[in-house]
Amino acid sequence: MRGHLTWWGPSFDVETVLNDYDDNVEFVVPGNSAVSGTYRGKDGVKELFGKVAEQNFKITPTRFLADDDVVVVLSQVSVGGESGLQADEFTYREGKIVKAQNYGDSALFERVFGTK
Repeated sequence: MRGHLTWWGPSFDVETVLNDYDDNVEFVVPGNSAVSGTYRGKDGVKELFGKVAEQNFKITPTRFLADDDVVVVLSQVSVGGESGLQADEFTYREGKIVKAQNYGDSALFERVFGTK
């Protein structure tokens, strides 16, 4: 998990990161920003990653909390010249992420990415 969340950078390889995800993953980003929504499947996650990468997204995990098949990651994020705190919840099944739920600063995302 730690390696999964520190991949943003010059050596980023989306295909390697997508190996952590189930083929039918659901990734939810709340709010009304241009990147908000429910992304389904690896293609959907790849689309999300592409959108956030356009604004030099960087995530620095600060704490990992695990309970059974759920891992919550608390992080510091910087994107588009702004920074804030974020939590992400990852649900695993058979070693793959089947659901990801973002609990980030939706107002920050709306300022950086615009609204729908």
